[in-house]
Amino acid sequence: MMLNNNPKHNFLFFFLLFTSFSLAQNRVSGRIVDEKNNKELTKVDIFINNSKIPALTTTSGSFVIQSDSIISTLKFSRKSYTPETLEVTPETAENIFVQLSQAKVSSIQEIVINTGKTKYKSKKENPAYAIMQKVWARKRNNGLEKFDTYSYKEYEKTQFDLNNLDSTFMKKKIFKKLDFIFDYADSTASGRLGLPIFINEAVYENYGKNKPEKDSKRTLVAQKTSGFQDNQVITVSAKNLYREINIYDNTLNYFDIGFQSPVGSDGFSTYDYSLVDTIAIHGEKAFHIRYQPKRKDILAFQGNLYIDTDTYAVIGATLKSTQKINVNFVNSVSTQLEYDNPDETTFLPKKLVTEFEISPFSKKKGSKSIIAKRSVDYSNYEFNKPLDPTVFKRKEEEYEDEFVKKDDAYWTKARPDTLSKSEQGVYNMLDQLQQTPKFNHMVKLFETLGSRHYNAFKGVDIGPIFSIYGRNEVEGDRIRLGARSYFGLNDTWRVQFYTAYGFKDQQIKYGVDARYMFNKLNRFMIGAGTSRDIAQLGGQLTSGDGMTGPQSTSTFFARGENNSLSSVNQTRVFAAIEPWKNIQFRVDGVMQSIKSANLELFNLMYYKDGNLRKTVNDSHVTFSIIAKPGAKFSQTGIDRYQAKNLAPTIVLRYTRGIEGLFNADFNYDKLQFMLSKPFLIGTIGKTVVNFEAGKNFNTVPLALQNIIPANLSYGLVPNTFSQLNYYEFVADSYVTLNLEHHFNGKILSYIPLIKKLKLREVAFIRGAYGSLSDESKAINVEGFKYSAPHEHIYFEYGFGIENIGIGNLRIFRVDFNWRGNYLDRPDISKFGIKAGFQVGF
Repeated sequence: MMLNNNPKHNFLFFFLLFTSFSLAQNRVSGRIVDEKNNKELTKVDIFINNSKIPALTTTSGSFVIQSDSIISTLKFSRKSYTPETLEVTPETAENIFVQLSQAKVSSIQEIVINTGKTKYKSKKENPAYAIMQKVWARKRNNGLEKFDTYSYKEYEKTQFDLNNLDSTFMKKKIFKKLDFIFDYADSTASGRLGLPIFINEAVYENYGKNKPEKDSKRTLVAQKTSGFQDNQVITVSAKNLYREINIYDNTLNYFDIGFQSPVGSDGFSTYDYSLVDTIAIHGEKAFHIRYQPKRKDILAFQGNLYIDTDTYAVIGATLKSTQKINVNFVNSVSTQLEYDNPDETTFLPKKLVTEFEISPFSKKKGSKSIIAKRSVDYSNYEFNKPLDPTVFKRKEEEYEDEFVKKDDAYWTKARPDTLSKSEQGVYNMLDQLQQTPKFNHMVKLFETLGSRHYNAFKGVDIGPIFSIYGRNEVEGDRIRLGARSYFGLNDTWRVQFYTAYGFKDQQIKYGVDARYMFNKLNRFMIGAGTSRDIAQLGGQLTSGDGMTGPQSTSTFFARGENNSLSSVNQTRVFAAIEPWKNIQFRVDGVMQSIKSANLELFNLMYYKDGNLRKTVNDSHVTFSIIAKPGAKFSQTGIDRYQAKNLAPTIVLRYTRGIEGLFNADFNYDKLQFMLSKPFLIGTIGKTVVNFEAGKNFNTVPLALQNIIPANLSYGLVPNTFSQLNYYEFVADSYVTLNLEHHFNGKILSYIPLIKKLKLREVAFIRGAYGSLSDESKAINVEGFKYSAPHEHIYFEYGFGIENIGIGNLRIFRVDFNWRGNYLDRPDISKFGIKAGFQVGF
């Protein structure tokens, strides 16, 4: 997704909007009483603008509603009372007095009185169960699958608001010289003070076909961003929060965590349902069913379902999390859904509104938080109309900033509802903030922490800041300084370099590389770089696809010293292209020399033509196919930031070593494959699978071999073996599998007292199998030391406790690891504990 980083502001447009706001209303308030006795009424459903879903269910006789759209009508509905509909004007929007009259018995049709949770001997006695059975029996699919062709428009609005502001907070020293921002604060629907800080509006055009072959395309045609639009952390975070959901699925995906759907076929195992009554929605009768989870401490919702009485289709639904929601940084989740049902078997999304209350520290009600809200309106559906084949082709102009820049007149027509006064105020507030030095300093600090680079001056970043200091056995204390070019999120070229110095070996190291992207459509790019540094080889089997820097050599808090370090001089060139979305073809050419960083500690010497050598000269070409189907990116520049979702990463790589090229010593062929994919396993958690396989078809020395990756540190390193030593297993051919399942507290939530800690359990098992030929052993001076796990599959297993912390800040994890076999080897570790920070929901 592209971001419009410099939106134009038109003064005349703001003036016209201000005038229109003076003639419209987005906030209404009033009081509801019984017509006969003048007593205040509660549990009144209030609908705005003919919505099928109530905007508010009152808990007292008074009400206040704040809406994103202009409120023109209000409908009041309560059991046993005649519904009342009122027109609203700016003059009548406040202090509305509503009198509801009790309905005559003869006028009430199909009402089921349910004043609380009714206990039934069996679920079959519950009338709601009979209704839900018919919903499950007539489960509907998204209607887009049944038409030959389709197209529709999608308007998306994402906004962040600071919530629960008070006078004490606003008077804090940090807001000195910034206090004007609170002039844009406004009361929310709950009566609390909120301040919009980020709004992103986007319009998409969607096209698809199912015959003769399937194809689809979603094109961003307009985007308007306010707030902190230049900050990559905020924009990526906004996109990371949301997933597409289908209410008919058994499991709903929020934050890549599975929540039980109230409309899922196994919903009765999680929820209690009660039939409230039947109501009229747009002239059609609908069952109103309330549901709530049987246990409050599980990942489930509470809310309302609106089911068509004739077709048993879901017309609308509200989903709200319980107060005990066990999701990091999230205090509450709520979703409103509206559907159209064109026939007996399908549905079409009409409106989706999802709101998260996010707080970094506390789950207490009323704590300072951020309200992250996303609303999507689907419209202009057209079916079975001929589509020009060119609409499915990617076009270069679609990836340019200018393509999504639209004038104010366009946005006036594109929005289904006018922006509220507070939302529109964000644009004005930003203009003022960007003129305030203190605010710019604060943003710069936040960007530095998020990107790990400090912007020294225009176009130049210093960093990464967390790599400045390190330590290992060869270099001793190590200092590293680096810099990169950086002009914006969508830079098409990048130059970066670093230099490092070890105080023990007294050697200077360095690295420099440059990359340039010619075309944003197919992402055709080239690059070159060179480096001279100390590296830990064998840290991973399928090496990264970027310009490689040295792998971490620091040994803070590790079991034993890391002596097996190599000195690597490397020059690399590459070219890459993405002919299809998220499928990249890449060619790398590498010339390198590798030797031991300290012969007294680690021996890489080998035999070549009867001669003993200490340096491996290698020249090779690598062809890679890297696929990430379903992945989403927030930028279009040479460096993209991938939003987290359940998309897999698939890598197929062939390497050809060329003897004699730049004095290279070996001809060899290597083939490698990697698949990494998280899977949502219903509501019992998420399994992360990492599978790798590879083979060297020729005899090569240790420096070019496949090393089963080990982790000697006490920290968490994914896809490594915690109880192995470096170079313990070396293989010509190998297969590894790493399985890790996150239960999300499913087990611990049943244990009294423990469940209050909101800890989550993790189980994992890792395995490796491979072979190493006698020729590959013989070529190395110390080849007798090395072997592959060929007798048995080497495996490790264990469990972990994650979500350790307080309040919403639960980012610590501890793993307990056991070595499963090969226990008779010297200097091994049979058991180990790893710990580290794990930031996630």
